[in-house]
Amino acid sequence: MNHLAHLFLAPDSPEARVGSVLGDFTRGVDMAALPNSVKSGVRHHLAVDSFTDKHPDVLASKRLFSSQRRKFAGVALDVLYDHFLLCHWGKFTDVDQNGFIQSVYAELQDNESLMSSGMSRAVRHMVSHDWFGSYRDLENIGYALDRVASRIRFENSFAGIINEIRPLHSELEEHFLSFFPDLQTFAGEIE
Repeated sequence: MNHLAHLFLAPDSPEARVGSVLGDFTRGVDMAALPNSVKSGVRHHLAVDSFTDKHPDVLASKRLFSSQRRKFAGVALDVLYDHFLLCHWGKFTDVDQNGFIQSVYAELQDNESLMSSGMSRAVRHMVSHDWFGSYRDLENIGYALDRVASRIRFENSFAGIINEIRPLHSELEEHFLSFFPDLQTFAGEIE
């Protein structure tokens, strides 16, 4: 899952939500020095990722990608799932979408001291460019995925993966809508 979904599913505290994003930025972080609520968010992140990686709908979605891009399908789905979450927000919560986004942006900014330097840089960029708001538009998902592709340090065929996503959009969306309620239930049971 990508950042928005992790924040959406995280335990209900600002520190746990910080930890839910920090799960992608733990390199060089002294986990023992973090508050328990942040560590709880990191553990939550890892459990959500593990559940996601094994779910039949996610595995079926990955198989839809061409053989040359399948290696990167998980990364593409992570970002695409934030798009689908935004598109179907009302199916999963009564919380106002814009209010949630602005609230988590503020929480992340207020808790920068808990972040690794890499996460801090990413969060500043996330907020200043309103990543979550932009993810409502499928074309912006393509742009975000191409940015990810440009950071891969070896030759790859990840760039342009949105061209595979477009014709698969409905099928990928169906898999998401089947998968996400299972993930939401699982995430609510994590201790």
